[in-house]
Amino acid sequence: MLQNPELHYLDNAATTIVAPEVADVIDKAMREHWANPSSLYAPGARSEEALNAARAAVARTLGCKSRELYFTSCGSESNNMALLGAALTRRFGKGIVVSGFEHPSVQKPLERLAAMGYDVTVVNPGPDGTLDIDRMLDHVDKNTILVACMMVNNEVGTRNDVERLAAEVKRRNSRTIVHVDAVQAWMRVPIKLANIDTLAVSGHKIHAPKGIGALYLSDSLYQAFQAPYLGGEQEREKRPGTENLPYALGLAAAATRLNKTMKSRDAAVRALNLRLREGLKAFPEVVINSPDNAVPEVLNFSENCIKSETMLAHLAQQQVYVSSASACGRGQPSHTLAAMGRDPLAIDTAIRVSFCADNTPEDVDAFLNTFEDGMKHLQRIKK
Repeated sequence: MLQNPELHYLDNAATTIVAPEVADVIDKAMREHWANPSSLYAPGARSEEALNAARAAVARTLGCKSRELYFTSCGSESNNMALLGAALTRRFGKGIVVSGFEHPSVQKPLERLAAMGYDVTVVNPGPDGTLDIDRMLDHVDKNTILVACMMVNNEVGTRNDVERLAAEVKRRNSRTIVHVDAVQAWMRVPIKLANIDTLAVSGHKIHAPKGIGALYLSDSLYQAFQAPYLGGEQEREKRPGTENLPYALGLAAAATRLNKTMKSRDAAVRALNLRLREGLKAFPEVVINSPDNAVPEVLNFSENCIKSETMLAHLAQQQVYVSSASACGRGQPSHTLAAMGRDPLAIDTAIRVSFCADNTPEDVDAFLNTFEDGMKHLQRIKK
């Protein structure tokens, strides 16, 4: 997908490069489907028909009904909409249970709800980056209105058993809303929506553009769900505002494209992950932070001797692009590694490499060669 063979992009958990065929769909839609889908004349009707087709295509990849799929601007908006809406929807209690290594778009809304008097219980992952589902379930009772847990952690790649969590939550309290942030999981791992009420996905993680995402909202919750927005009647009155039709079509094109190749892409990315792990064994300072059950797209490690920003700058000089934590943190220390109990040195020297199927062994080798040069020549932290 990259035109420049000297550029090695390994930060796909932050964003992916838009696929050319997806860009072509968007360009065509901007020229042909310019009318407002809510307009009653013929061009508007054609836009509405195209929007419905896009919705159906995305819904198929999630295994839900078209009417349960709501277009949003991104995964962060979908998370906010679901979480704040849950608080408006459920009035029988104040209890909220959430994992301790969620994305900021889950953390921040729940911090606001805590300030409003909700009882938010945070369950941190273990030192190995895995989450104890039973510990989360221990906090679910008759007053629990919401349980939130991401399917795949964006920093270390942990694959959480949200399917089991959702089923057990419903056994304990059938009225508890279960929300899942699946932004890093969609098109990487199979998604089963049984017992899940709301689920967020994002376009720019699957080679669609930034500015488009979706929220799954179960039919069983639709009538009661109080969205935190006011406005027009778009998106079944749950998300007002004129729909971004070209990007919705782009999202559908990207999802349809990737939905056909999940198994082959998984095998290709696992090979790249293994190649990187083998290469890192040459550096005794390196400690892998990603757990054994992590998705192969993400490998997080600490080199424990050179500050992340120093190493990242060195890598970038050779057009090798990785990150140290979530891009939404804008350079802040990793809250995920802190929740795992990693020491400050490990956090300050953490690097996240994240793959997509367009990456090659040459990308991994370029990273390892430049990383080796940095380990030899960059200034080390004084202990």
